[in-house]
Amino acid sequence: MLTVDALFVNYKAIKALQDVSCRVEQGEIVALIGANGAGKTTTLNTISGIVPAASGTITFLGEEITRVPPHEIVKRGICQVPEGRRVFAKMSVLENLEMGAFTRSAKGEFQQDLERVFQLFPRLAERRRQLAKTLSGGEQQMLAMGRALMAHPKLLLLDEPSMGLAPMLVEKIFEIIGEINRDGTTIMLVEQNASMALAIAHRAYVLETGQVVLAGPARELAENPEVRKAYLGE
Repeated sequence: MLTVDALFVNYKAIKALQDVSCRVEQGEIVALIGANGAGKTTTLNTISGIVPAASGTITFLGEEITRVPPHEIVKRGICQVPEGRRVFAKMSVLENLEMGAFTRSAKGEFQQDLERVFQLFPRLAERRRQLAKTLSGGEQQMLAMGRALMAHPKLLLLDEPSMGLAPMLVEKIFEIIGEINRDGTTIMLVEQNASMALAIAHRAYVLETGQVVLAGPARELAENPEVRKAYLGE
């Protein structure tokens, strides 16, 4: 579904990504793990068209999208849940979800997808008239994910969905990520909580200082002594 090939990204003099290559097959959850500053968010932002690539190619469903603007990438079926939620604070929960569907025209499907989001996140249904800024951190994360799902993505990019959440909520969010994937949405996941990410993912890539240093089935990486020591606290 997605192929990233020999991707280089620079922030002025800083080499943020160096020769990064990875792929995501349809139906998978693929995790990117690594320390802060390893290039995980930059990888997602470059796929989304938010950050320009210096060189390399990104191909989605057989078409190159390396230079395609972000709003067009959303229309093609890639949607990102950004780190730190980024909900529209002064809009209601329902208005935030409507914003997620701004590229879509089929009204019947909109209602269907809204019901699906409320099914996945019952808390949002209860608070549909509430302003987004009055929600808890966990509820805002649910709203950010629900808003992305309203775009009906083929590929969902999740950036640090567990950041700042209580352990019980983290488990709930990961359960829902699994459910979204089982329902047919392919997922690329960036996550500090490496053990949770590797438990849910099919395959994973380990990034260090802008380079892929390890790749393979998530279960194998979870057993890798280097990964266990560096990222799983063992």
